[in-house]
Amino acid sequence: MKTLVLTLDLVGTFVFALSGATAGARRRLDIFGVLVLSFVAANSGGIVRDLLIGAAPPAAISDWRYLAVSMLAGVVIFFWYPLINRLHSPVLFFDAVGLALFCVAGAQKALVYGLEPMMAALLGMLTGIGGGIARDVLLSNVPAVFRSDIYAVAALAGAAVVVIGDAFQLPTTPTAIAGALLCFGLRMLAVRFDWHLPRARVPEHTGSQREVDERDDNR
Repeated sequence: MKTLVLTLDLVGTFVFALSGATAGARRRLDIFGVLVLSFVAANSGGIVRDLLIGAAPPAAISDWRYLAVSMLAGVVIFFWYPLINRLHSPVLFFDAVGLALFCVAGAQKALVYGLEPMMAALLGMLTGIGGGIARDVLLSNVPAVFRSDIYAVAALAGAAVVVIGDAFQLPTTPTAIAGALLCFGLRMLAVRFDWHLPRARVPEHTGSQREVDERDDNR
């Protein structure tokens, strides 16, 4: 399982780094800003997870591979952004893939460290959403988890599959794949069909404010 967790962690790190770097490139940041965003988006969730379960120092700052993967993704986006940008909503796509991989890896690592099933599922969700929150905060956006389509719920569902599979002693790799696919599918369906959790009832925005909110939702 440790090998599987490391593999998922590194692949998720690369994909989330692509998401952070793409968001930075869209804001026309310089290469330093793009690389910082790629590292922060890719590793914030994992650092918080490792600190909470007592895996210190966190893998993201003790294992050179996490830094190398993050920087590689940032360089790829910085120099080949026009090519990547041809994808439909690349930030959303990379973010969904990273969310799926990290929620699964986070739940599995929490189980390895002996956490109870419920806490392991919640920690898997936190691992998945942490990078996106840090990325959005640095770009002065309201984090997607607080305002957007189904996001944290998708991560929690994917992590729950891993926890349930562990409880029934199912093979770890198929369970991880199933959890990641469920999370990714829910996230992309939510984007496609505009699924949301209930929102607070507030007065209608003015036209200008509504346009700002719509621009934030499309980032």
